[in-house]
Amino acid sequence: MKIHKMTRNLIIALAFLLSLFFPSVGIAEKKSEDANEIPSHVLDIAKENTFPNSTEDQEVIEPSELTQELIDELSISIENPDLIKMLNETSLKPSPVAIGYRGMVYLGRWPLNYQSDESNINWEYQPINMNELNNVGGETPQNMNYIQQEEKEIKGALTNKITNPDDVKKMMLLKSKEKTNLPLSYQTIIGKNTKKDNSYAIPAKKHGTLQAFAPAVNEKGQVTFGEVYLQLKGSKKSLEVKNVTKQGIGAWIPIQDHVSFSYQLK
Repeated sequence: MKIHKMTRNLIIALAFLLSLFFPSVGIAEKKSEDANEIPSHVLDIAKENTFPNSTEDQEVIEPSELTQELIDELSISIENPDLIKMLNETSLKPSPVAIGYRGMVYLGRWPLNYQSDESNINWEYQPINMNELNNVGGETPQNMNYIQQEEKEIKGALTNKITNPDDVKKMMLLKSKEKTNLPLSYQTIIGKNTKKDNSYAIPAKKHGTLQAFAPAVNEKGQVTFGEVYLQLKGSKKSLEVKNVTKQGIGAWIPIQDHVSFSYQLK
């Protein structure tokens, strides 16, 4: 009887502990998901935009079989698309009868990979438009709509200097797209006279303003650099990475064809 009672008490205690821990994990995951959820005051204008932005689809370079073998042998990750492309195109093929042949080819110092630490969204990254309707002297409510007054170009950029900035920007864009699942681009344009059907009521005796903003992702993380060598030993070849360093980096990356609205009455 004592053993049965002890077992029952142990099960109850275990159930209590599980009820404490698992709900908190669920809440944390929901918060993480909600962080990238598009709020109701942010609208997609891809169809209405009078300037047809081209989608910035990054070219995904698949490593060849040989390149994949060379990369897999390394203890450090290589994700730079341009470096992978160069390795794919290498024509160095040591002869099978090159007994005793040794050589080391320096391929340059490269940004090897980008590790994302955080991706935060600023839904009001840059003001792009203001619509106003003065109904102070009016007797009945009126409606105001969003109409883009002037063409606006929104540019993203790295927040600090770094070597090989174009390579770094490509890797940051790929990683941020993967994390946020948003249409990101370092440049997006909102065309003049772009309109949206959403209307805002301006009561009598009131003055209304509708401000529009371009949203953007603030991406932060670390880039790993290294000197890359191709080592040849007879008929075999391998990669070697020396003098590895890391540097912190940040970037602002606009969300393409999206506008955030702020409506105020006075």
